[in-house]
Amino acid sequence: MSADTTSARRIATQAEFAAPDGSPLFYRYWTRPEGTSGNPRGAIVLLHRGHEHSGRMMHLVEELGLDDFEFYAWDARGHGQSAPKGPAATGFDDHVRDLDAFIRHINAAHGIAISDTALVAQSVGAAIAATWVHDFAPRIRCMTLASPAFDIRLYVPFARPGLKLLRSLMGPFPVKSYVTGRQLTRDPVRQRTYGTDPLIVRPINVDVLLGLYEAAERVVADARAINTPTQLLISGSDYVVQQDVQHRFFERLATGDKERHVLPGFLHDTLGEAHRTDVVRMVRDFILKRFAAPATRPALLDAHRVGYTRDEMEELASPQSLLSPRGAYWALTRLSLKIGGLFSEGIALGHRTGFDSGSTLDYIYRNEAAGRGWLGRRMDRTYLDAPGWQGIRQRKVHAQALIRHAMERLAGEGRDIRLMDIAAGHGRYVLEAVAGAPQRPSSILLRDYSDINVEAGTRLAASLELDDITTFMQGDAFDGDNLAAVAPKVSLAVVSGLYELFPDNALIRRSLAGVAAATEDGGYLVYTGQPWHPQLEMIARTLTSHRAGEPWIMRRRTQEEMDQLVAAAGFEKIEQRIDRWGIFTVSLARKVAP
Repeated sequence: MSADTTSARRIATQAEFAAPDGSPLFYRYWTRPEGTSGNPRGAIVLLHRGHEHSGRMMHLVEELGLDDFEFYAWDARGHGQSAPKGPAATGFDDHVRDLDAFIRHINAAHGIAISDTALVAQSVGAAIAATWVHDFAPRIRCMTLASPAFDIRLYVPFARPGLKLLRSLMGPFPVKSYVTGRQLTRDPVRQRTYGTDPLIVRPINVDVLLGLYEAAERVVADARAINTPTQLLISGSDYVVQQDVQHRFFERLATGDKERHVLPGFLHDTLGEAHRTDVVRMVRDFILKRFAAPATRPALLDAHRVGYTRDEMEELASPQSLLSPRGAYWALTRLSLKIGGLFSEGIALGHRTGFDSGSTLDYIYRNEAAGRGWLGRRMDRTYLDAPGWQGIRQRKVHAQALIRHAMERLAGEGRDIRLMDIAAGHGRYVLEAVAGAPQRPSSILLRDYSDINVEAGTRLAASLELDDITTFMQGDAFDGDNLAAVAPKVSLAVVSGLYELFPDNALIRRSLAGVAAATEDGGYLVYTGQPWHPQLEMIARTLTSHRAGEPWIMRRRTQEEMDQLVAAAGFEKIEQRIDRWGIFTVSLARKVAP
């Protein structure tokens, strides 16, 4: 660490934190001015706009005048002083994961609770913040989003489809920004320094840009999942990003604690404009009001009865007339899948056992196209490459990583590793995770409702030479009393891909209560969620479940709802992973001693 002079009142300290891939990322932090008594009220985290760095937001530390707060500002991966320290971002999701790691670092290294943290973010930084809040559901106090870059203006016709085409032909390539200081602000000093600042990095990976668009579309469409108090600042003369999508985002926000300000004449650098005094005061007042009130969130345990995802599920369950365009479209899609089942092994398996069955899941994990001849294999490959199945395979990767991480923690604590999966399917993801880990559990208890899965999983355990410590038995994952009777208590429980299939939270709570009773204090839980799915309607209209061929209709749970269910059972989330499409999450929680 080293000192970095900001003003006469505060001195910035330079430091680093470890990104999820281990890369060191640069940040500055400012403790309170000398002479300020008591503990800090919280942390203000500043997120710079694209191509810039934390030095471009340092002025806010003094201008906001929040002497009771500490300030933190990073140089995002590939920018500023982080650029030479590690690889640049290869996707927009890299930045979102980095932000999660940054906030957890502030909590662990500086002792600032996440609930006492506020975000102040600009442009791309604001899009990163909104995506993180949507996908990870952190219980931060509030966020201010200034000109969020949900839709960047690309003045070349068909620029976005063109970038996608070039990406498919050339692979990843850099995209350079030609935005000038005059397009960002009317502040002459900031205009001049933007053009001469050696730490500004103009090129970004095309995958970051395309990923930004995809994440923004998802987050804006599903902004009803966000309950974080939000202040939105919209620059009225912004020629860098579109304003209409910012309004849609605001109107869809679930939180009732929100405010929107349209700033006439302001250019894109909202918090760096020439006449920003009143706007900075708005930000200051918003933060102080949020910290003056208790940090509360709406209870979502009954979201299966009253909530927008229930309404969505009910709409998907409503039959459509074959005479309507949509009804005819989905009838033809169902027919094409029936025909596809004559050629594709994966589609045929889905028709036989259900597209949500353990057998189908194991087939998706193996990811080996099979079918009748070249056409059948080609159809099967297309089926296996569907976004949902890609997300399933990434969920497996994340689940295995967190299972191993939990095992490492238990071993480091000198505790016995006793593992249980309550709905293991064939058990492939658990058994492969254990087989590849340096630690060996003393016992593995795998449970599943299907005797077919139990038989297949028993064979798999033997093939991986884990049968000496593995017990595979039939069991109902929703029988809380039966789960609670597991003895001895386990130190690591796993539930993956199960709760997403059942809309009723009463079932989930009963299951989680049993899992909690079967887990020793301080033990760990790995659990999954599905806060978003781009093919939800296609699945509901065309695919069948394992339940006697019924339509496979799912109710999404927002991450905040899923985390509240886990917390109600006595667990505290400590880490989370999510795929780049935002479909499946995998989280690690620890049982809190009563």
